[in-house]
Amino acid sequence: MPSRPGCRREGTERVDLRLLPDELCVCRLAPHAPWPTAPAGSALYSVTRTAAEVSVVCALQDAPAGARTEPGWRALEVAGPLAFSLVGILASLTQPLAAAGVSVFAISTFDTDYVLIRAGALAAAIDALREAGHDVHDASPTWHMPLPTAE
Repeated sequence: MPSRPGCRREGTERVDLRLLPDELCVCRLAPHAPWPTAPAGSALYSVTRTAAEVSVVCALQDAPAGARTEPGWRALEVAGPLAFSLVGILASLTQPLAAAGVSVFAISTFDTDYVLIRAGALAAAIDALREAGHDVHDASPTWHMPLPTAE
């Protein structure tokens, strides 16, 4: 397997994850809605248009007017950039989350992947990911803030 940051144990994809600071919402607009304007300074803002809808992931305060919103999400960013040839990155994250009963909303970009977790399930998700051998850090430059854990 090609080497990359965050994958070091033979036979296992150990992924380095960074918890982004903002609570996010997932929004739905009609398929022919105007393209939403991106806010300045967001850690994560994603727009996807299909024939059936326009989906937006953003901070709640940046939700497009008239959108149906599902608030209360937190994002874990996979340390990247990731090579397109890598296989199983998302599977290595979603399998332990599914086993822990944690649902996800995944986003992929050119450089990396993001796994969104409901804020209420964040501690259980972090525990499940760490138990599976992944590293989870906060988004601060020093990466030392204690993260929640399920007790």
